[in-house]
Order: sequence, then C-alpha cells, then structure tokens
Amino acid sequence: MPAEGSRPKGAGRRTRLSLEAIIAAAERILRSEGSEKLSMRRLASELDSAPMALYYHVRDKDELLLLLMEEQARRIPRPEFPEDPRERLIAVAIMLYELLAERLWIIEVLTSDDLIAPSALWFVEEMVDAAVEYGHPPEHAFYIYRTIWYYIVGDLIIRVNGGRRRSRGSAPIHQDEVVAGLRSGTHPRLTALAGDWAEINARDTHRQALTAIIDGLLRPAPA
Repeated sequence: MPAEGSRPKGAGRRTRLSLEAIIAAAERILRSEGSEKLSMRRLASELDSAPMALYYHVRDKDELLLLLMEEQARRIPRPEFPEDPRERLIAVAIMLYELLAERLWIIEVLTSDDLIAPSALWFVEEMVDAAVEYGHPPEHAFYIYRTIWYYIVGDLIIRVNGGRRRSRGSAPIHQDEVVAGLRSGTHPRLTALAGDWAEINARDTHRQALTAIIDGLLRPAPA
C-alpha cells in the first residue's frame, strides 16, 4: 500500500508529451534494446504514458522511425572533403561507416523497412559525384556507391550479430570451434591460421577494406 500523500506510478494526470520527448525516448530504446524491441506500447511505457497519446504526435512506428533518422541526419556535420575524387570517395565512405557504427540501430531499421532519411542523401550524392568526376558514367557511379553501401551494411550487420552472440554468455563460438577442428591435410591454409582465427576475425579493418574496394571499383573495366 503506498505511503500517505504518495500515489502509484501513472495515477492522476500524466506528463504532457512532446514530439521531442517521444523521439528522445525512442532513441534510448533503440540504442539499448534494438529496433525489434521498439513498439508504440514499449515507447508509451518508457514515457509513462498511454499508447494512444503517442498517436497525437506520430501516425505510426514508421513515421516515428523516419523522424528519428531525420533528426540523426540533421545532427551530422558536413565537413570539407578532399578535392581529389578518389580521396573524397574514400573519406565519405569511411565517415558513413563510422557514423553508422555508432548508431547500429539505423542499420537494423534500414535493412528491415523501406525507409530512408532525405537529409542523409547527401552521402549518396557525394559518392556518386566523386565517381562521376573520376571518369565513370552516372549509372556506373551509382553501382560503385551501391557496392560500397552493401559492404558497409553487411560488415556492420555481422558486427551487430556477433556482438549479441558474445554478450549472451561465455560459451565457445561455434565458428572458432569448427576452424580449430580442421586438419592440415584438407585445409592447410586455414589450419595455419587457426590459432589466431578469433583475433584476426575481431580486427577492425574497415578503413583498409573500403580503400581496397574503392580502388578496385574505380579501376576501368577491362575491354
């Protein structure tokens, strides 16, 4: 029974909601729990509010996610990039990767819903423009951007899922066990790496990888 003068959580008039408070609470949930856990009911609970009260501010979860991604995109400073198109393409790709690595929930949203933040499209414009300036036609320049984007998304998804597996407990990782059990007669190269497999897999090599990928993509196709 509550003490005299106190009242149970949620009793009486609720705190007045604002769109800013809703977006901030949604971001907290996404960062700490992931996109799968975000629902209007979970968000209402975070705000100590009724779910229906949220719909005065946002139409549905998709609109909320779009607003949240737009808010994130507007916060990103747009620096001066190198004039050289190759260097510019590398710099933009690395910046995009590292910004998303700090906001992994955006990758989950982008790969599970057909959503895009218009304020973030300058990344695409910069990459396509750099490839065109390097000498590629616009359609191929877009292919170059798309290939870079697929690498970024794939690498970060693997990081997200790998981190979750490791956070669930101290049990050995299945992949590490499989590699450790290989024999030199059938897999000599992998066996030679087996002792360092986990450490090599854990290395962050996105800068080298993006540079190598971009250099390969910019190279003229053979006749």
